[in-house]
Amino acid sequence: MIARFRPGIGAKLFMAIFGTCMLVIITMHWGVRLSFEHGFVDYIKKGNEQRLTLLSDALADQYEQHGSWDFLRQNDRLIFTILRSLEQNPGSHNPLPPHGWRTQFWIIDQQYKVLSGPRAPIPPKGTRRNITTSTGKIVGWVIASPAENLTRSTDINFDRQQRQTNWMIVTLSTLLAALVTWLLARGLLAPVKRLVEGTHQLAAGKFATRVKVDSGDEIGQLARDFNQLAQSLEKNESNRRAFMADISHELRTPLAILRGELEAIQDGVRQVTPEAISSLQSEVVVLTKLVDDLHQLSLSDAGALAYRKQPLDLVNLLEVIAGSFAGRYRTHHLTLQLQLPAEASSFGDPDRLMQLFTNLLENSLRYTYPGGDVRITMRQQEDQWLLCIDDSAPGVAAAQRTQLFERFFRAENSRNRASGGSGLGLAICKNIVEAHGGTISAEHSDLGGVQIRLNLPYVPQ
Repeated sequence: MIARFRPGIGAKLFMAIFGTCMLVIITMHWGVRLSFEHGFVDYIKKGNEQRLTLLSDALADQYEQHGSWDFLRQNDRLIFTILRSLEQNPGSHNPLPPHGWRTQFWIIDQQYKVLSGPRAPIPPKGTRRNITTSTGKIVGWVIASPAENLTRSTDINFDRQQRQTNWMIVTLSTLLAALVTWLLARGLLAPVKRLVEGTHQLAAGKFATRVKVDSGDEIGQLARDFNQLAQSLEKNESNRRAFMADISHELRTPLAILRGELEAIQDGVRQVTPEAISSLQSEVVVLTKLVDDLHQLSLSDAGALAYRKQPLDLVNLLEVIAGSFAGRYRTHHLTLQLQLPAEASSFGDPDRLMQLFTNLLENSLRYTYPGGDVRITMRQQEDQWLLCIDDSAPGVAAAQRTQLFERFFRAENSRNRASGGSGLGLAICKNIVEAHGGTISAEHSDLGGVQIRLNLPYVPQ
């Protein structure tokens, strides 16, 4: 079965531009041709009419001098003499076109007998001029063949030459149009072909693909958007691989410890004691916390976390959470300070916000050196509440603060995970804050540690 021909976009663009050029060329050709033919024929017709008028006047004068047409019968030489005289002395008021007669003519008397002219029959649609004497008597007529039909060989050759020249111009114009159209289509489609090739590579998983941007038009904007999309896909793929590697690493460590402990108990190397069970229990707690955090993060990323928003007081939530952490902070020799307004009305999910504040205070508890301070302040800025949680040493380098909310990120040199943090708590916090229409960031604290800055919307009750 013969496959159907399906032209590509390059062939379609070439055919469209070339077809338009051919339409313009053909239209111009026939327009010029018709204009030339009508103009040339009108030129000939006007010259013949002038000559017929002058010839009829000259014949009328000759008729009055001789009183009859006997002088003209069988005397064609006299006609040529008159014509020559008219060509040489046409009169300044009525100049004649050059190159003489271009059609046949006849002279007939009042009885419609031919006095002079070719033997061909008189055309019925020829140009006719009366031969009128000074007394107003019509004594004959001068008749010329229609100017629409060229009779002189020079005129016919000139017309043929013009036709040939026009067709040569059409042929050369067609070739030139085809060449220009091919170059134009190739130039216009070059960036499109680069985009097509880049899309194929992107679909094949080559996210490092970029296309060249060499214009500021819509194609150039499309190329820039393509590069931005490829960059985003490359970053997402890199994050996905890093995320999977981090998950594998985080799960492998406690599992390896559990396996080693169980194998030691199984081999009799270690006895089943309360201390061994406590060690196993601690690793199970780490695993459970990690799995729970991953679950919460996945739900948050997918937008599946349930948010039941309602009017609430942020100060009340903070006081409740701070009260629940007071004993643990004293155990770790940390001072927890609250500098809060009387109330802070907002609109949100109290459970998720308590989870947010819990994660933040847990983070400060886990990473702040014993004997340090943790301070919570809140104030209103226009239509937002600014909540700052400052802790003392150790701090985080400025280059690392923007990474604190990334998954599995830890500043290992200072804020270590000796207490078993998963590196997902701040990532979950960021998603909860954004779900409430706020922002969260990390800055250097004047206490020597890190300042977590939250902006939550102010909703008057």
